[in-house]
Amino acid sequence: MTKPQANPARVTPQVFVLGDSEAFRNSLATELGAELAPTEERTFEDAEHKLRPLVDVRHRDVYVVYRLAGDGSHSVNDKLMRLLFFLATLRDAGAQRVTAVLPYLPYARKDRRTKPRDPVTMRYLAQLLEAAGVERVAALEVHNVAAFENAFRCETVHLEAHRAFAEVLADLAGERPIAVISPDTGGVKRADAFRATLERITGRPANPVFMEKHRSDGVVSGTAVVGSLKGCLAVIVDDLIAGGTTMRRAVDACRASGAETVVAAATHGVFAPGAEDLLSASGPDRLLITNSVDSPVLARPTDRLVVRPVEPLVASTIRNLTRNA
Repeated sequence: MTKPQANPARVTPQVFVLGDSEAFRNSLATELGAELAPTEERTFEDAEHKLRPLVDVRHRDVYVVYRLAGDGSHSVNDKLMRLLFFLATLRDAGAQRVTAVLPYLPYARKDRRTKPRDPVTMRYLAQLLEAAGVERVAALEVHNVAAFENAFRCETVHLEAHRAFAEVLADLAGERPIAVISPDTGGVKRADAFRATLERITGRPANPVFMEKHRSDGVVSGTAVVGSLKGCLAVIVDDLIAGGTTMRRAVDACRASGAETVVAAATHGVFAPGAEDLLSASGPDRLLITNSVDSPVLARPTDRLVVRPVEPLVASTIRNLTRNA
């Protein structure tokens, strides 16, 4: 029996990267081993815009990569509009399947109601993306994986930066005992998953630790630490750093509990004003972050900051999804 031939249009996807730096685009193209698909973007006098693909996408698998955190040029909402319009444009142009690959998914923290009449913004975002024609969303380190999966009716793929951080920590730890800390009870599952990856790479156990945390009207409180930290390399694991108050509180508590070295590992460096103080002498001994957010803080050279690229993970995800299509 003759083996059926794969459809080249399905095997070779079109990959678009929207509105990003030349360095990020070049790095991703290198990791993919292929050129990125070109686009044309025009901004009109009234600030409206047009974005279109410059290649034929009919019957093709198409991937759109976009780091959706706000930057100096566009707000989060500006970027969302560009993404939604472009996804719809691809479907109108006949794309067979459109996948949004989002190294940073905005509004993911607002995944439930904490007060009467609260918005559930991540669910609304999911509805917008699906209405624009996306059939699959791959996102890196969302705040709550279960809420992310439940918000979408289309296929979801959750990506983790654990291995990239664990490889750095294996070198930093040496022979010292390691403790993995969740800065709040809500992040225990994330910390446990990270701890499992770290144990596989180092070949030795890491202590689980978590902290008390309360937040009301934007004020964070709680300093109790559950677990042993004395003499350890303490690794505080979180999904993002925004205002920095949660991470600062955790760093101080770990030092007060006897940790020998304190490392903060957070995937997304949003760095709202004031959060850059985490890179001062009173911050963690090392701050591990990815470039999922194009923050100017990451461009400032310092021995305390270790930036891990997301391009290899994005490229391998696209290859794996294409291979399994």
